[in-house]
Amino acid sequence: MMRLHLHRHVVAASPIVQCAVRICCLMWWFYRKGPSGFSGASTAEEVTAGVDGRGLVAVITGASSGIGLETARVLAMRGVHVVMAVRNVSAGLAAQEAIAAKIPGARMDVLELDLSSMASVRRFASEFESLNLPLNILINNAGVMTRYCKLSCDGLELHFATNHIGHFLLTNLLLENMKNSCRDSGVEGRIVNLTSSGHFMTYPEGICFDKIHDPSGQSMQSLNDFIAYGQSKLANILHCNELSRILKEEGMNTSANAVHPGVITTNLFRDRTIVSVLLNSIGKIICRSVEQGAATTCYVAMHPQIKGLSGKYFANCNIGSPSSQASDPELAKKLWQFSLQTVSS
Repeated sequence: MMRLHLHRHVVAASPIVQCAVRICCLMWWFYRKGPSGFSGASTAEEVTAGVDGRGLVAVITGASSGIGLETARVLAMRGVHVVMAVRNVSAGLAAQEAIAAKIPGARMDVLELDLSSMASVRRFASEFESLNLPLNILINNAGVMTRYCKLSCDGLELHFATNHIGHFLLTNLLLENMKNSCRDSGVEGRIVNLTSSGHFMTYPEGICFDKIHDPSGQSMQSLNDFIAYGQSKLANILHCNELSRILKEEGMNTSANAVHPGVITTNLFRDRTIVSVLLNSIGKIICRSVEQGAATTCYVAMHPQIKGLSGKYFANCNIGSPSSQASDPELAKKLWQFSLQTVSS
């Protein structure tokens, strides 16, 4: 008993020991396998092993770098025809060539898409339709985290415009194709929105609608960039929830799920100098690799275990628990109507 008491005293008095214990707990949680049989340490290749994607077509936004690129590579490896939707076409073509060099016979296309511009989203949708391809998988992966709150070319707060509105419009424009593809093939369509645990850090009301439309820029000073990012990530989940509800009402064989990929040292933080430095310094401890970061996306997009699941939030390749705001059906409906009005104006 004396020895146990002394041990507790040492732990309580030593910040280094406390830190070590917390890291051990974090690593245990990270490597612990959930009901799916996978964990935060699983890679995209591992979770899709044995899955045959031949005959499927996927659109992946932000596919020229980071987890979008890894997602594109792994889906192409599994036989999926991948359409890479990228802002920088040169980078997209280079990524396509790199994948093709390692995966002979990989079927890939590169199309330009700037999610911060609704006009660009509409051009992309038109160009995709001209390819005369079906659509089985839509992965809304791309995202931005800017250092300062800025306005998009459409006069919207940039995080919200890029991370939510762009993907909302893209999904609506491609949805009829996916529905037809589901009917013709009998294969479940899957829509995957990448979100973040950052969705917990948003406004008290969840979505602050009056700060999104601001052509004059007067209220931008009151928008905190981290909060604005969290708001956009909350919107990604709410979008999936309401879309899932609508698809179920229509009796469509199509799912919509949100995915938290984990903390990854990608170029998402390129405008956040301090954050980037911190992640590069301690990344080996708290961050996962790109291969691990793309795992949950690939799992939800392709694995047979997901069939029939919709309106869920996934983390570490298992169903997780989002914030209470992310589970609010009334907020989801309000966001849907607001988004429809925004893309129609």
